[in-house]
Amino acid sequence: MAEQIEFDQAHQALQEVTEALENGRFVHVRRQLQDMEPEDIAHLLEASPRKSRDVLWQLTDPEDYGEILDELNEDVKDALVSKMPPEMLAEATEGMDTDDVAYVLRSLPDDVSREVLSQMDTSERLRVETALAYPEDTAGSIMNTDVVTIRGDVDVDVVLRYLRMKGELPEATDALYVIDEENRLIGELPIISLITTQPDIKVAEVMEDADEAIEVTMSDSDVASLFERRNWVSAPVIDENQHLVGRITIDDVVDVIREDAEHSMMSMAGMDDDEDTFAPVVKSARKRSIWLGANVLAALAAASVSNMFEATLDQMAAIAVLMTIVPSMGGVAGNQTVALVIRGLALGHIGDSNKRELLLKEASIGLLNGILWALIIGGIVVAWKGNWMLGGIISAAMLTNLLVAGIAGVTIPILLKKMNIDPALAGGMALTTVTDVIGLSVFLGLATILI
Repeated sequence: MAEQIEFDQAHQALQEVTEALENGRFVHVRRQLQDMEPEDIAHLLEASPRKSRDVLWQLTDPEDYGEILDELNEDVKDALVSKMPPEMLAEATEGMDTDDVAYVLRSLPDDVSREVLSQMDTSERLRVETALAYPEDTAGSIMNTDVVTIRGDVDVDVVLRYLRMKGELPEATDALYVIDEENRLIGELPIISLITTQPDIKVAEVMEDADEAIEVTMSDSDVASLFERRNWVSAPVIDENQHLVGRITIDDVVDVIREDAEHSMMSMAGMDDDEDTFAPVVKSARKRSIWLGANVLAALAAASVSNMFEATLDQMAAIAVLMTIVPSMGGVAGNQTVALVIRGLALGHIGDSNKRELLLKEASIGLLNGILWALIIGGIVVAWKGNWMLGGIISAAMLTNLLVAGIAGVTIPILLKKMNIDPALAGGMALTTVTDVIGLSVFLGLATILI
């Protein structure tokens, strides 16, 4: 219910702003934007056609640019950033978290990125350059360097006085990190322990072990899985020498989870998860044509099977009418399995220890569904066409294809994963090709032999 209300409010805001722009009420739009949160402005920009988007960006308060850029998807962000002079971009990134600045700069041309970095003060520039040095989609690329560190040999009272002198804590701070003299992480002190412990107790006596610190090279998807399982608010990040280099907070992980979900959904259609809804026609057509070309090859493979049995199709029109049922059922059943396996791979549920059991399970499901639907479809064909032989042929083809679909639905994503190919991107198309070819081959082959 709350999500529906939020959706309706966003839609109403978009409609009001669009009407105001069409009527030339730019001052009214500027006031509306001033009353909106950065994430709502980002949503408005993504939902607006490109011409309206450029006007909205000009009417937005430059002081909000940084927070808005951090909320935008990559295509929209890049389009807006490419029109901003380096000095304005550097000013917009002031006060942003290091990982957010790195996100904004990462897709810029090297010369523009260097020019923006040159506009920053030395300490900020060093932090951003460190973040940019880590590969994208790793823990290092999403971590913040704003950590509060303490020593284990001091009293709790000393820590409290230090924090009062500091005056504030970084956002989402639920623990202080305990380091040794070489900046190696040795533990963490939860805030709740800090405020409930006697002031004369040493930090080392109440700190917790930091044995689950995140390695800086860990993939961001694995980081998100750890946060989900451990219910963390934040977690320390260490390098190969156990040196504390930063921390990751829950807001960064939510972004990763959202991006992974969008990636899986869009990859099923062969599209970029960061694609701008209102991207230029030529650009969008070029991107989609690549996937369509791959699909044509798959379709031609299935069509070539039909072509091999052209004589059979010419002799019996009923076969031509019924031939689409078998591959269609196999494709649906197989895609159900593919979706399950891709989800399992993403969550870390599937590995070498259990993939055989999963294969047997899905093959058994394919066999049971194959028997069920072979009887149903075979009975319908006999009643419809009055041909027992044709009913038996389509039943055999249905049983075979659903069994193959279950097996292929497990093996294809796992093989693609081992080949470092995104199963979400290629799994569905590969599965459909297999079920089309097998389904048509069995159905038309049996028809040729028996009829």
